[in-house]
Amino acid sequence: MRFPGSRKTKHYFPVNSEGRVPFEYSHENQSGNYIVGVDQLIVDIEVHVPEDFLVKHDIPKGESIVCSDEFVDGLISNFDDSVVVAGEFAGGAIGNTLHNFSVLSDNRSVAFGTISKNISVGDYAFKYICSTNSHVDFSYLKPFPGKMGRALCLITPDNERSFVLSKGIMNELTEDFINEEIIERSSALLVSAFLLRADDSSLFQATMKAINVAKEMNVPVVLCMGTSSLIAEKREFFKKLIKDKVNILAGNFDEFKSLFELDDPLLLLDKSLELSDLSLLTVGARGLYVGGHCDEENLRQTKDNIHSKTISEYNLYEYSRAMLKQDCKSPVKIYTHINPFLGGPTMIKNTNGAGDAALSALLHDLAANDYHREKCSTSSKHKFKCLTYSSIHQICKYCNRVSYEVLKQNSPRLSRGLPYKEDCLEEEYWAL
Repeated sequence: MRFPGSRKTKHYFPVNSEGRVPFEYSHENQSGNYIVGVDQLIVDIEVHVPEDFLVKHDIPKGESIVCSDEFVDGLISNFDDSVVVAGEFAGGAIGNTLHNFSVLSDNRSVAFGTISKNISVGDYAFKYICSTNSHVDFSYLKPFPGKMGRALCLITPDNERSFVLSKGIMNELTEDFINEEIIERSSALLVSAFLLRADDSSLFQATMKAINVAKEMNVPVVLCMGTSSLIAEKREFFKKLIKDKVNILAGNFDEFKSLFELDDPLLLLDKSLELSDLSLLTVGARGLYVGGHCDEENLRQTKDNIHSKTISEYNLYEYSRAMLKQDCKSPVKIYTHINPFLGGPTMIKNTNGAGDAALSALLHDLAANDYHREKCSTSSKHKFKCLTYSSIHQICKYCNRVSYEVLKQNSPRLSRGLPYKEDCLEEEYWAL
């Protein structure tokens, strides 16, 4: 489990030395080597449609809406020659992130969710499992009779994505299928705003149990926001949840804007750090931002050019490693920004999953920090209790590089890890 490229210092990451994944896996003595995600297991059906298709079926552009199974079946039956089905993929924001984390780290992740009780060769549940990295542990899923959920990803000619979700059995997870011991031994718990859409659902209760267990066990809670309309609808609920229970917040510009009602990426990042410990904000063609906290005593100044935008000299301490605010004697906000890798792909084949890919890179760094602390507890890197292994500047580069891989391919998930050495990069790109 190594980061790509050459760095000036030796890195220690978990590696599965035997190279095979056993059917039965014991998590005993496996603290900090994996992440856990609560997921709505779902299949993405990627469809290219003309603009008037959204208008005709009253689908809000760029948003995600939940519809009945019958409505989605009817929508599919109305596809004509102007509609092109690009493919079917295992999907879901959490599912994508768990898969990508395991691809990048060659290490285990664990999924909580619901899957069809009776799986047949060739059905959606079968395809979902077959197309997900073998390191993603499905042992703790709840089996339930019925079909898996579907998400129609409708892509218009301007590459904007609009989602129509058919629930199926994806919301049938119950509290008794949340394994507390698995969460306690993990490096992070990953949830999305989609899971918290309906307060009276069993899925909501199960997700809140997982969050409360993680909070009690001091396991970082990561919230992936998912869709701006839901965030705007339940703005005060999510603000309180983030302040009380969430450590890491991830989302795109529209989602952050819906939560904090500001128009500037840096100001949004700054506002988010009043509620969370670490934030990842993607801004499309303008790259991505990472912000966090660091103790004043542990700050490291950048060796790159210093930039000022709405926050003066915002990247001054971007070479610092992120810490939980509670572990800082004198917390200082730190920020960094990066433009798209190589200016972005010459042709963007897919924007679905790019943010999930960036988040998986951040979680890779988080898990690596726990592993290194466990194996090399006397290392100078752990003189201070940091949340991340690398500086936020380095993490920003890594997130940027991983999201590029998804942008240049059709699938919203990584098909392989990053190459160790890349001809298109100078060695200094990865230097600390």
